[in-house]
Amino acid sequence: MNLNTHYLGLTLKNPLVPSSSPLTGEWDSVRRLEDAGAAAIVLPSLFEEDLRLGADTMHRYLDQLHVGHYEAQTYLHQPHLYESELDVYLHHLQRCKENLSIPVIASLNGVHNESWLEYAHLLEQAGADALELNLYSIAANAAENSATIETRYAATVQHLATQIRIPLTVKIASQFTAPAHMIKRLETAGAKGVVIFNRFYQPDIDLDTLQVVPEIHLSTEYESLLRIRWLALLRGQVSLSLAGTGGFHTHTSVLKGLMAGADAIYLCSVLLQKGPAHVTTLLENILSWMEQHEYESVEQMQGSVAAHHAIDPTAYERENYLAVMAKAKHYRAK
Repeated sequence: MNLNTHYLGLTLKNPLVPSSSPLTGEWDSVRRLEDAGAAAIVLPSLFEEDLRLGADTMHRYLDQLHVGHYEAQTYLHQPHLYESELDVYLHHLQRCKENLSIPVIASLNGVHNESWLEYAHLLEQAGADALELNLYSIAANAAENSATIETRYAATVQHLATQIRIPLTVKIASQFTAPAHMIKRLETAGAKGVVIFNRFYQPDIDLDTLQVVPEIHLSTEYESLLRIRWLALLRGQVSLSLAGTGGFHTHTSVLKGLMAGADAIYLCSVLLQKGPAHVTTLLENILSWMEQHEYESVEQMQGSVAAHHAIDPTAYERENYLAVMAKAKHYRAK
Protein backbone atom coordinates (compact mmCIF):
# COMPACT_ATOMS: atom_id res chain seq x y z
CA MET A 1 0.00 0.00 0.00
CA ASN A 2 1.17 3.49 -0.85
CA LEU A 3 1.40 5.79 2.17
CA ASN A 4 2.97 8.67 0.24
CA THR A 5 1.56 12.15 0.66
CA HIS A 6 2.48 15.60 -0.64
CA TYR A 7 3.03 18.41 1.83
CA LEU A 8 4.46 21.87 1.02
CA GLY A 9 5.64 20.58 -2.32
CA LEU A 10 7.58 17.81 -0.57
CA THR A 11 6.88 14.13 -1.14
CA LEU A 12 6.61 12.39 2.22
CA LYS A 13 6.76 8.62 2.61
CA ASN A 14 3.75 8.78 4.96
CA PRO A 15 1.65 11.50 6.64
CA LEU A 16 3.18 11.28 10.16
CA VAL A 17 5.34 14.26 11.13
CA PRO A 18 6.73 14.70 14.67
CA SER A 19 6.15 18.35 15.43
CA SER A 20 8.04 20.95 17.41
CA SER A 21 8.93 19.49 20.82
CA PRO A 22 11.94 18.55 22.97
CA LEU A 23 12.12 15.28 21.02
CA THR A 24 12.97 17.04 17.76
CA GLY A 25 15.53 19.22 19.52
CA GLU A 26 17.76 16.33 20.58
CA TRP A 27 19.89 14.41 18.09
CA ASP A 28 19.39 10.95 19.65
CA SER A 29 15.60 11.23 19.66
CA VAL A 30 15.58 12.64 16.12
CA ARG A 31 17.40 9.53 14.89
CA ARG A 32 14.95 7.33 16.79
CA LEU A 33 12.02 9.17 15.18
CA GLU A 34 13.43 8.58 11.71
CA ASP A 35 14.12 4.91 12.48
CA ALA A 36 10.52 4.54 13.72
CA GLY A 37 9.19 5.76 10.37
CA ALA A 38 8.62 9.51 10.75
CA ALA A 39 8.18 11.12 7.33
CA ALA A 40 9.67 14.51 8.32
CA ILE A 41 10.43 16.44 11.50
CA VAL A 42 9.64 19.95 12.69
CA LEU A 43 12.35 21.39 14.87
CA PRO A 44 11.48 23.27 18.10
CA SER A 45 10.46 26.90 17.60
CA LEU A 46 13.03 29.65 17.78
CA PHE A 47 11.55 32.50 19.81
CA GLU A 48 12.80 35.97 18.97
CA GLU A 49 12.56 37.11 22.60
CA ASP A 50 14.83 34.27 23.78
CA LEU A 51 17.38 34.96 21.06
CA ARG A 52 17.53 38.65 21.89
CA LEU A 53 17.75 38.00 25.62
CA GLY A 54 20.58 35.52 25.07
CA ALA A 55 22.46 37.95 22.84
CA ASP A 56 22.11 40.76 25.39
CA THR A 57 23.30 38.52 28.24
CA MET A 58 26.29 37.35 26.21
CA HIS A 59 27.18 40.93 25.36
CA ARG A 60 27.11 42.00 29.00
CA TYR A 61 29.25 39.04 30.04
CA LEU A 62 31.87 39.24 27.32
CA ASP A 63 32.11 42.96 26.81
CA GLN A 64 31.24 44.53 30.13
CA LEU A 65 32.37 42.16 32.89
CA HIS A 66 35.78 43.87 33.16
CA VAL A 67 34.26 47.33 33.62
CA GLY A 68 35.58 48.64 36.94
CA HIS A 69 37.66 45.45 37.40
CA TYR A 70 40.37 45.64 34.76
CA GLU A 71 42.33 42.71 36.20
CA ALA A 72 39.31 40.43 35.57
CA GLN A 73 39.76 40.82 31.83
CA THR A 74 42.54 38.23 31.83
CA TYR A 75 40.16 35.65 33.31
CA LEU A 76 37.57 35.93 30.57
CA HIS A 77 37.23 33.06 28.11
CA GLN A 78 37.55 33.79 24.44
CA PRO A 79 34.26 34.78 22.78
CA HIS A 80 34.59 32.11 20.09
CA LEU A 81 34.27 29.45 22.80
CA TYR A 82 30.65 30.48 23.43
CA GLU A 83 27.69 29.38 21.38
CA SER A 84 24.44 31.30 21.35
CA GLU A 85 21.05 29.61 21.29
CA LEU A 86 20.84 30.47 17.60
CA ASP A 87 24.25 28.86 16.93
CA VAL A 88 23.17 25.68 18.70
CA TYR A 89 19.91 25.60 16.72
CA LEU A 90 21.65 26.10 13.38
CA HIS A 91 24.21 23.38 14.16
CA HIS A 92 21.42 20.97 15.08
CA LEU A 93 19.59 21.81 11.85
CA GLN A 94 22.74 21.26 9.79
CA ARG A 95 23.45 17.97 11.52
CA CYS A 96 19.91 16.77 10.83
CA LYS A 97 20.18 17.73 7.17
CA GLU A 98 23.54 16.00 6.76
CA ASN A 99 22.51 12.74 8.43
CA LEU A 100 18.77 12.26 7.95
CA SER A 101 17.02 11.08 4.79
CA ILE A 102 13.74 12.85 5.64
CA PRO A 103 12.81 16.55 5.26
CA VAL A 104 13.64 18.89 8.12
CA ILE A 105 11.27 21.81 8.77
CA ALA A 106 12.51 24.72 10.88
CA SER A 107 10.11 26.64 13.13
CA LEU A 108 10.24 30.33 13.95
CA ASN A 109 8.24 32.55 16.28
CA GLY A 110 9.03 36.22 15.87
CA VAL A 111 7.69 39.63 16.74
CA HIS A 112 9.26 42.10 14.32
CA ASN A 113 9.37 41.76 10.53
CA GLU A 114 13.10 42.43 10.47
CA SER A 115 13.75 39.58 12.89
CA TRP A 116 11.48 37.18 11.01
CA LEU A 117 13.46 37.83 7.85
CA GLU A 118 16.91 37.75 9.47
CA TYR A 119 16.34 34.40 11.15
CA ALA A 120 14.44 32.95 8.19
CA HIS A 121 17.43 33.57 5.92
CA LEU A 122 19.76 31.87 8.42
CA LEU A 123 17.49 28.83 8.66
CA GLU A 124 17.23 28.61 4.90
CA GLN A 125 21.01 28.84 4.52
CA ALA A 126 21.46 26.09 7.13
CA GLY A 127 19.47 23.74 4.88
CA ALA A 128 15.87 23.74 6.13
CA ASP A 129 13.51 22.14 3.61
CA ALA A 130 10.66 24.40 4.72
CA LEU A 131 9.92 27.03 7.33
CA GLU A 132 7.02 27.01 9.76
CA LEU A 133 5.88 30.36 11.17
CA ASN A 134 4.52 29.73 14.63
CA LEU A 135 2.04 32.57 15.16
CA TYR A 136 1.74 32.16 18.92
CA SER A 137 0.37 35.39 20.32
CA ILE A 138 -2.59 36.30 22.52
CA ALA A 139 -4.85 39.06 21.22
CA ALA A 140 -5.27 40.63 24.66
CA ASN A 141 -5.14 44.33 23.79
CA ALA A 142 -8.70 45.69 23.74
CA ALA A 143 -7.55 48.65 21.64
CA GLU A 144 -6.40 46.36 18.81
CA ASN A 145 -9.16 45.02 16.58
CA SER A 146 -9.21 41.73 14.72
CA ALA A 147 -8.72 43.34 11.32
CA THR A 148 -5.45 44.89 12.47
CA ILE A 149 -4.13 41.57 13.79
CA GLU A 150 -5.11 39.62 10.69
CA THR A 151 -3.62 42.23 8.38
CA ARG A 152 -0.36 42.11 10.35
CA TYR A 153 -0.20 38.33 10.06
CA ALA A 154 -0.88 38.42 6.32
CA ALA A 155 1.71 41.15 5.81
CA THR A 156 4.33 39.14 7.72
CA VAL A 157 3.67 36.09 5.57
CA GLN A 158 3.82 38.12 2.37
CA HIS A 159 7.03 39.82 3.50
CA LEU A 160 8.75 36.49 4.13
CA ALA A 161 7.30 34.55 1.21
CA THR A 162 8.82 37.00 -1.25
CA GLN A 163 12.25 36.89 0.40
CA ILE A 164 12.95 33.17 0.88
CA ARG A 165 13.00 30.31 -1.60
CA ILE A 166 11.86 27.46 0.65
CA PRO A 167 8.12 26.83 1.19
CA LEU A 168 6.42 28.62 4.06
CA THR A 169 3.74 27.12 6.28
CA VAL A 170 1.87 28.94 9.06
CA LYS A 171 0.85 27.41 12.38
CA ILE A 172 -2.17 29.26 13.72
CA ALA A 173 -4.62 29.04 16.59
CA SER A 174 -8.35 28.58 16.13
CA GLN A 175 -9.19 31.91 17.77
CA PHE A 176 -10.21 33.80 14.67
CA THR A 177 -13.71 35.04 13.93
CA ALA A 178 -13.48 33.53 10.44
CA PRO A 179 -10.67 30.93 10.30
CA ALA A 180 -11.40 29.91 6.71
CA HIS A 181 -11.21 33.52 5.49
CA MET A 182 -7.99 34.08 7.44
CA ILE A 183 -6.37 30.98 5.99
CA LYS A 184 -7.39 32.05 2.50
CA ARG A 185 -5.68 35.40 3.16
CA LEU A 186 -2.51 33.58 4.22
CA GLU A 187 -2.63 31.54 1.03
CA THR A 188 -3.01 34.70 -1.05
CA ALA A 189 -0.07 36.23 0.86
CA GLY A 190 2.17 33.36 -0.23
CA ALA A 191 1.84 30.61 2.40
CA LYS A 192 2.20 27.13 0.92
CA GLY A 193 0.59 25.46 3.89
CA VAL A 194 -1.21 25.94 7.18
CA VAL A 195 -1.03 23.93 10.41
CA ILE A 196 -4.23 23.82 12.47
CA PHE A 197 -4.39 24.45 15.34
CA ASN A 198 -1.79 25.77 17.74
CA ARG A 199 -2.51 25.02 21.40
CA PHE A 200 -2.26 27.90 23.86
CA TYR A 201 -0.83 26.76 27.18
CA GLN A 202 -3.05 28.05 29.96
CA PRO A 203 -1.52 29.68 33.06
CA ASP A 204 -2.78 28.74 36.50
CA ILE A 205 -3.03 30.62 39.82
CA ASP A 206 -1.26 29.38 42.92
CA LEU A 207 -3.76 30.06 45.71
CA ASP A 208 -1.03 30.03 48.38
CA THR A 209 1.37 32.50 46.74
CA LEU A 210 -1.17 34.24 44.46
CA GLN A 211 1.38 33.91 41.70
CA VAL A 212 0.39 33.21 38.10
CA VAL A 213 2.29 30.04 37.23
CA PRO A 214 2.88 28.31 33.88
CA GLU A 215 1.27 24.92 33.40
CA ILE A 216 1.78 22.36 30.67
CA HIS A 217 -1.06 19.97 29.92
CA LEU A 218 -0.53 17.50 27.10
CA SER A 219 -3.30 17.16 24.56
CA THR A 220 -6.04 14.56 24.67
CA GLU A 221 -7.52 12.75 21.69
CA TYR A 222 -10.77 14.67 22.10
CA GLU A 223 -8.95 17.79 20.91
CA SER A 224 -8.42 16.23 17.49
CA LEU A 225 -12.14 16.65 16.73
CA LEU A 226 -11.80 20.44 16.41
CA ARG A 227 -8.96 19.96 13.94
CA ILE A 228 -10.84 17.27 12.00
CA ARG A 229 -13.87 19.51 11.68
CA TRP A 230 -11.88 22.42 10.24
CA LEU A 231 -9.81 20.21 7.97
CA ALA A 232 -13.09 19.00 6.49
CA LEU A 233 -14.44 22.53 6.12
CA LEU A 234 -11.23 23.87 4.56
CA ARG A 235 -10.58 21.07 2.09
CA GLY A 236 -11.92 22.23 -1.26
CA GLN A 237 -11.90 25.91 -0.27
CA VAL A 238 -8.12 26.42 -0.25
CA SER A 239 -5.31 25.03 -2.38
CA LEU A 240 -2.46 25.16 0.12
CA SER A 241 -1.28 22.13 2.11
CA LEU A 242 -3.19 21.27 5.26
CA ALA A 243 -1.70 19.73 8.40
CA GLY A 244 -3.57 18.79 11.55
CA THR A 245 -1.95 19.12 14.96
CA GLY A 246 -3.29 18.61 18.47
CA GLY A 247 -4.89 15.45 19.83
CA PHE A 248 -3.86 12.94 17.17
CA HIS A 249 -2.89 10.05 19.45
CA THR A 250 -4.16 6.89 17.72
CA HIS A 251 -4.39 5.54 14.20
CA THR A 252 -8.15 6.17 14.22
CA SER A 253 -7.78 9.91 14.82
CA VAL A 254 -5.01 10.04 12.19
CA LEU A 255 -7.25 8.28 9.66
CA LYS A 256 -10.12 10.66 10.42
CA GLY A 257 -7.80 13.63 9.92
CA LEU A 258 -6.69 12.31 6.55
CA MET A 259 -10.23 11.58 5.43
CA ALA A 260 -11.26 15.07 6.50
CA GLY A 261 -8.60 16.53 4.25
CA ALA A 262 -5.17 16.64 5.91
CA ASP A 263 -2.02 16.22 3.86
CA ALA A 264 0.02 15.61 7.01
CA ILE A 265 -0.65 14.87 10.67
CA TYR A 266 1.63 16.37 13.31
CA LEU A 267 2.44 14.31 16.42
CA CYS A 268 3.63 15.77 19.71
CA SER A 269 1.99 14.90 23.04
CA VAL A 270 1.56 11.22 22.23
CA LEU A 271 5.26 10.91 21.39
CA LEU A 272 6.25 12.64 24.61
CA GLN A 273 4.07 10.13 26.46
CA LYS A 274 4.91 6.95 24.55
CA GLY A 275 8.24 7.68 22.88
CA PRO A 276 9.42 7.73 19.26
CA ALA A 277 8.58 4.04 18.73
CA HIS A 278 4.88 4.94 18.77
CA VAL A 279 5.31 6.20 15.20
CA THR A 280 5.89 2.58 14.16
CA THR A 281 2.79 1.46 16.05
CA LEU A 282 0.66 4.08 14.33
CA LEU A 283 1.96 3.13 10.89
CA GLU A 284 1.36 -0.57 11.48
CA ASN A 285 -2.20 0.09 12.64
CA ILE A 286 -2.88 2.42 9.70
CA LEU A 287 -1.64 -0.21 7.24
CA SER A 288 -3.74 -2.89 8.92
CA TRP A 289 -6.86 -0.72 8.76
CA MET A 290 -6.26 0.16 5.12
CA GLU A 291 -5.85 -3.50 4.23
CA GLN A 292 -9.06 -4.46 6.03
CA HIS A 293 -10.99 -1.69 4.29
CA GLU A 294 -9.35 -2.23 0.87
CA TYR A 295 -7.61 1.13 0.55
CA GLU A 296 -4.58 1.06 -1.72
CA SER A 297 -3.16 4.50 -0.85
CA VAL A 298 -3.38 7.42 1.52
CA GLU A 299 -4.23 9.63 -1.46
CA GLN A 300 -7.34 7.53 -2.05
CA MET A 301 -8.75 8.43 1.36
CA GLN A 302 -7.55 12.05 1.66
CA GLY A 303 -10.50 14.43 1.69
CA SER A 304 -13.01 11.65 1.07
CA VAL A 305 -15.14 12.83 4.00
CA ALA A 306 -14.42 16.55 3.60
CA ALA A 307 -17.46 18.79 3.77
CA HIS A 308 -17.92 18.96 0.00
CA HIS A 309 -17.72 15.14 -0.24
CA ALA A 310 -19.53 14.13 2.95
CA ILE A 311 -22.86 12.30 2.83
CA ASP A 312 -24.28 15.06 5.07
CA PRO A 313 -22.12 18.21 4.75
CA THR A 314 -24.27 20.08 7.28
CA ALA A 315 -23.04 17.73 10.01
CA TYR A 316 -19.87 19.84 10.18
CA GLU A 317 -21.82 23.06 10.72
CA ARG A 318 -24.71 24.46 12.80
CA GLU A 319 -27.16 21.66 12.05
CA ASN A 320 -24.93 19.27 13.95
CA TYR A 321 -25.51 21.31 17.11
CA LEU A 322 -29.20 20.39 17.09
CA ALA A 323 -28.36 16.70 16.80
CA VAL A 324 -25.90 16.96 19.69
CA MET A 325 -28.50 18.69 21.86
CA ALA A 326 -30.96 15.93 21.11
CA LYS A 327 -28.42 13.34 22.24
CA ALA A 328 -27.64 15.38 25.36
CA LYS A 329 -31.15 14.72 26.66
CA HIS A 330 -30.15 11.13 27.29
CA TYR A 331 -27.41 12.27 29.68
CA ARG A 332 -29.79 14.26 31.88
CA ALA A 333 -29.37 13.45 35.56
CA LYS A 334 -32.15 11.28 36.91
